[in-house]
Amino acid sequence: MLPEKKQILVVDDEANLRRVLSAQLGRDGYEVHTAEDGEEALAFLKEHHIDLVITDLRMPKVDGMDLLRAAMRDDPTRPVVMLTAHGTVDNAVEALKTGAFDYITKPFDQHEVRLVVRKALRTRDLASADASRDVAASASPREGSARFGIIGESQPIHDLYAIIERVSDTPTTVLITGESGTGKELVARALHENSGRRDRPFIKVNCAAIPKDLMESELFGYERGAFTGAVASKPGRFELASGGTLFLDEIGEIPNEMQVKLLRVLQESEFERVGGIKTIRVDVRLVAATNRDLKREIGAGSFREDLFYRLNVVSIALPALRERRTDIPPLVSYFIAKFNARLRKSIEGVEPDALERLASYGWPGNIRELENVIERAVLFADGARIRLEDLSEEVRSNAGPSSAVAASVPASAEGARPPSPSSPDPQQGESASIADGLKEQVKAAMSKLERDLIVRALKQTQGNVTHAARLLKISRKGLQLKMKELGLREREHEPT
Repeated sequence: MLPEKKQILVVDDEANLRRVLSAQLGRDGYEVHTAEDGEEALAFLKEHHIDLVITDLRMPKVDGMDLLRAAMRDDPTRPVVMLTAHGTVDNAVEALKTGAFDYITKPFDQHEVRLVVRKALRTRDLASADASRDVAASASPREGSARFGIIGESQPIHDLYAIIERVSDTPTTVLITGESGTGKELVARALHENSGRRDRPFIKVNCAAIPKDLMESELFGYERGAFTGAVASKPGRFELASGGTLFLDEIGEIPNEMQVKLLRVLQESEFERVGGIKTIRVDVRLVAATNRDLKREIGAGSFREDLFYRLNVVSIALPALRERRTDIPPLVSYFIAKFNARLRKSIEGVEPDALERLASYGWPGNIRELENVIERAVLFADGARIRLEDLSEEVRSNAGPSSAVAASVPASAEGARPPSPSSPDPQQGESASIADGLKEQVKAAMSKLERDLIVRALKQTQGNVTHAARLLKISRKGLQLKMKELGLREREHEPT
């Protein structure tokens, strides 16, 4: 089967420019769609899947900045590239600070367009910010089940809350480590948004998405004529982040020759653009992240020891999802609500056996994998609740109480001699107890979440059960039965 073509939307009020870009990108193997202004583009985005938006800044009806903000709200991981004339470069830089992926100056060089598009799509493929930023947008830090936009009440997450509280409002460099899909960008954003820099730019760079020969110009910018395709001067990510926070994701991917230059910037807060002679000073709070073991990389000679210690002033190690299993039910509930809205479904919850399987699965892909599994389940579920058969084959076949138990058995027990068949197995009894305890924890967490959601919906609708049921996307009778089950009486929530 041929791979699906990437979908690109080109938005510009100049018909000739739309034709030129469509022809060039079409030759590169992309499926290109066009819109003549931001209003038409927004309508198109609501009905179609788009991987990348390329938009002019100045357009009638809805301009490029408004389109950028709306596109980011709809899908935070979809990159938006701005087109700008020479006279509006300052506006393009402001767009980058708002969240645009990059900008291209008119008249554009085809080589530059090709590089920016390739880099933007690769960044989208590598991004883990979909779950992270959506969770951050949906949760209030004052809610019991979420602080700093992070959903979870397990002990590892409480430990994380404490670190964020202590270090967020400082200029200290932070190194976030953890497996892929554990929410490293979410933590980086929490550090920024709870600091005095919250009103300044948060600029992120996925180092794994940038070709090695473009890394320097990406971070430090370049002057006009510095290399082929440099038709105008362009600031780098350090300049754009000045006064705010720069998040370098996958920091272990930076090549050795760039590590020396990065170390200098961290130590002296200054650098020169590629092809430039003017020294530029910046005030940047750096947060880096990696899923690699950097100490092992140091031993292999692929990462500088002095840079590691400069980055590792404060280290935050994120737990894998299998280490915080009691957080799975609220995460599942959040993703169901998210995909109900996106896929126009009305799934009310998860059947107990399916929830037990979700709670006991190993989750090698962590929260990102959980999100994908729930999206698929919501899409294919025929009933009101997700059933075991709606889950992916990997989850159904590789999960079960035994996997949860295995994660809890001490490593020292691995080489123990098995007991004889005639004698009772004390470890088996202990394993059953662990599995039973996990089930009880899952049930308790799910009940608390359901109760919190219902109480919140009733408060939001001033105690109107009919309106609350509509808000929760369940029947009025179903809500009344659930309220009775949870000990919530209607008159307690009637408006006064």
